[in-house]
Amino acid sequence: MIKLISIKNFYLFIAILSIITLISAIYIEYVLNAKPCKLCLYQRYPYIVAIFVSFFGYYKYNNKFILYILAIVFFVSLIISGYHLGIEKGIFSDFSGCISINTDTLTKEDLLSNLNEIPGNCKDVYFTVFGLSLATLNVIISLIIVVISILFIKYEKNR
Repeated sequence: MIKLISIKNFYLFIAILSIITLISAIYIEYVLNAKPCKLCLYQRYPYIVAIFVSFFGYYKYNNKFILYILAIVFFVSLIISGYHLGIEKGIFSDFSGCISINTDTLTKEDLLSNLNEIPGNCKDVYFTVFGLSLATLNVIISLIIVVISILFIKYEKNR
């Protein structure tokens, strides 16, 4: 399988996938008005890092260290999205950053304006694709990329 895809094309694929993922998340948030929770926002950071790592890897594709970095980036993404999925499924309890309630509000107007700024709750699923939450999709994508990265690392070591 690894011989079917060059490492250069793998980096290009990861960069394009990461860009599409981020654009989709922004579209879902701002156009479809699905308010993200803090973990949803945290799940975007590995994709931002992956874009830069992939572009660097595309031009320095003989450097095997970049594959390690990419595998670590998506392993971190897997941990964050796995934890988020665990909160959605009730396996883990919410962490304090998931629920933000402002009790310093004194007036009704302040309360109404602050309600628009409160991020979504991590255990609530506001948007699904094919019946899967975005955290679930992120777990699947991250796991696949980690596995493929490890396969590339093994292939590069044996070459």
